[in-house]
Amino acid sequence: MDLGAERLISAEKGLRQIVVEVKSFIGRSDVRDLEQALGQYILYHQAMVEQNIGRELYLAVHRRAYRNVFQNELGAILLKNSLIRLLVFDEVEEVIVEWVPD
Repeated sequence: MDLGAERLISAEKGLRQIVVEVKSFIGRSDVRDLEQALGQYILYHQAMVEQNIGRELYLAVHRRAYRNVFQNELGAILLKNSLIRLLVFDEVEEVIVEWVPD
C-alpha cells in the first residue's frame, strides 16, 4: 500500500502488525510539513480501515523532528488527543528510540 508516502513499510511490534509511514520533516516550515504528514496519515488510516487492513499505522520521524514538531504546541495536541501514533528513530544509529504512545 503506497499512496505517495516517502516510504511506507509493513512491520511488527511485538505481536502487533503495523504499517509505518516515514516522514523527513525537512521542508522550510515544520508547520507545513506537519500539515502534510497529518493529512497523509489520516488518508492512509482511512484507506486501511476501508480495505480492512488489520494493521496499526505509525508515523516514523527522526529524533530532531520529534523534538521540534511533536514536543511543541501543535504536534503535542495531536499526541495528547491520540490522533496519531509515532515511531521516533535515531537517524545516525538507525534504531527506534521511542514509541508514542508506548
